[in-house]
Amino acid sequence: MTYEQLWRPLAQIYDESEAKAVTRMVLDVRFHLSMADILSGKMELLPAEQQQELQLIVQRLLTGEPVQYVLGVADFGPRQFHVTPSVLIPRPETFELCQWVTESLKLKEVRSEPLTILDIGTGSGCIACTLAAELPDAQVTAWDLSEAALCVARENARQLGVSVTFEERNALLPPNDRDRWDIIVSNPPYIAESERATMERNVLDFEPEEALFVPDYDPLMYYRAIAQYAHKALKPFGELFFEINPRFAQYMLRDEECMFQSDWGGITLREDLFGKQRFLKTDISWRKQPNGKNYPLPKYS
Repeated sequence: MTYEQLWRPLAQIYDESEAKAVTRMVLDVRFHLSMADILSGKMELLPAEQQQELQLIVQRLLTGEPVQYVLGVADFGPRQFHVTPSVLIPRPETFELCQWVTESLKLKEVRSEPLTILDIGTGSGCIACTLAAELPDAQVTAWDLSEAALCVARENARQLGVSVTFEERNALLPPNDRDRWDIIVSNPPYIAESERATMERNVLDFEPEEALFVPDYDPLMYYRAIAQYAHKALKPFGELFFEINPRFAQYMLRDEECMFQSDWGGITLREDLFGKQRFLKTDISWRKQPNGKNYPLPKYS
């Protein structure tokens, strides 16, 4: 089988450039063949057993199964993560969210205590493990409702050599914490059921629905629950980061139960690399004392 014979059938599912990219990923990850190896004809020299494995991989790809699930790995920034159909495939936009968190923390003053970070709805653990790797002195905790997802996340933490505490928790039923976290970050389910018709089949048919969809009648349900938890659970100066559905960005700003509680600080929306409003950040800028009086807290320099 030649390189063209391999990628050409995949052009039924992908455009030509993506079919070639998928093919190169398969050859690189599974058979350790570089583009130089492919051009020099080494692909045709694969032993019969590997040729059969390659044929099976192509058959799975032709069903629309994402190459990341076929290979069991996905790139996320400079790192590679183990993935199964129990977790969403990490997206490059989500890595931008991790970068925003680390950028924000670099602007803050030096702390005497370790940072405490919570990732809600961790899935593969891509956010939690990335932050643990980039901020090795931080204490990172990650929640997910799915035990199967947590198994994948734990394996990724082990393979990457990072320390993350994983807990099976429902974001809609959080504990009654107060002043526990410096940072809460979440990429919760945010695709409305009505958006199914516009989505690619390889997402709909293979990625876990519970990690994707929210009901049309309450698409902000996870953001509202997480924001209400964060309102008490964040320490003074604490920050809340979300990946959001661009379709609902402005709705979030107007949702009184979600973001407009009196002592949230400024709200910042940020675009992703495709120019869509994909991320939101806010902070606890002042709190109410038990006597009902408000007091301002100084901003970080």
